[in-house]
Amino acid sequence: MLTFTIRRLVLAVPTLLFISLIIFLLLELAPGDPMSQVPLTVPVEVREEMRRALGLGEPVPVRFWKWMVQFFWIEPQILIDNVFGTQLADGKLRVLSWQTRSPVMDIVVQRIPQTLWVVGTAYVVGILIALPIGIYSAYRQYSWFDQAGTFVSMIGFSVPPFFSGVLVIVIFSVNLGWFPSIYDTTHEVTDWNSFVVQLRQMIMPVMVLALQITAQISRFMRASMLDNLNQDYVRTARAKGISEYFVVMVHVLRNSMIPVVTVIALGVPAIFGGAIITEQVFKVNGIGQLLISSIQANDLPMVQTLAFIFAVLIVLFNLIADVLYGILDPRIRYD
Repeated sequence: MLTFTIRRLVLAVPTLLFISLIIFLLLELAPGDPMSQVPLTVPVEVREEMRRALGLGEPVPVRFWKWMVQFFWIEPQILIDNVFGTQLADGKLRVLSWQTRSPVMDIVVQRIPQTLWVVGTAYVVGILIALPIGIYSAYRQYSWFDQAGTFVSMIGFSVPPFFSGVLVIVIFSVNLGWFPSIYDTTHEVTDWNSFVVQLRQMIMPVMVLALQITAQISRFMRASMLDNLNQDYVRTARAKGISEYFVVMVHVLRNSMIPVVTVIALGVPAIFGGAIITEQVFKVNGIGQLLISSIQANDLPMVQTLAFIFAVLIVLFNLIADVLYGILDPRIRYD
C-alpha cells in the first residue's frame, strides 16, 4: 500500500502540470477581455498601459511560466513565512487578481471559512443522514420507509437549488420569520449567543444542500447494500448463527461501503468548490461566489488558480478513495 501511494503521488505531479496547462490554454481561448470593465472614456493609450501592467502584452508561454513559478515556488514560501515567521518570499511577486490587485491566495484563504461553515456542514449532515437511510431502506426493501426514502430522494434529485433555496426563504424567512434570508459573512463567533446567530443563518443553506447530498448518497448506499444482502457469504453467516445486527452492520455494511466511498471522497472537492447556486441565492461570500464573480470580471489569474486547486483536490481524494478501498476490503491489494 505504501508503494502504491508513493507511485500515485509521483504520477500526480505530471498529471497536475498537464492539467494546469490545459486550464491556462482554455482560459486564453475563452471570449472576453479584462479591459471590458474599464469605462469607454479611458484613452486607448491608457488602456494599453493597463494591459501591459497586467502582463497581457507578454507571450503566452512566458505568462504560463510566470504563473507556475509564482504558484508552485513563491506561494509555498509565503506559507512557510506565515507559519514559521521567516522571510523567504519578501519582495517577490505573487499571483495577483486582476480585479482587486490583491494576492489570489490571500483572497481564497479569506473565503474558505465561509464555504466550510455552510457547504462543509451540509456535507457532513448529508452523509450522517444518508447512510442510515440507505442501510435501512435496503434492509426493509419495499417497506413504507423505503418508499418514503425513495420519494424524498427523487425530490432531492429533481428540485434544483435555485428553486428550493427561494422556496425555503419564502417559507421560513418571509412568512414565518424564523431565519435570516441573507447570510451575514461579516458575523464572527465569539460567544454562545453569536454561535446561535451563526447556526440560525446556516440552517436554510445547509438544509438545501443536505437534501441534494442525502438524495445522492442514500441511493448509492441502498443499491450497494441490496447487492450484498443476497450474497452467499451473508447466507453462510446467518447459517452459522451470527446475529442479524452483526451480519448487516459488519459484514454487509463493510463491503457495501466500497463504492459509496468513491462517491463521498469525490464529493469532498465540491465542498471547497462551494455550492455556486446556493451561495448566490443566500449571498454566502464563499469560494463558489468568488469563482462566479471572477469569471464575470474576466479575472483569469483567479479563475485559473481556483480551477487548479479544484483539480488538486480531485486527484488527492481519488488517491484517498483508493487507499480506503484496501482498508475496507482486505482482498484489494495494490501490488
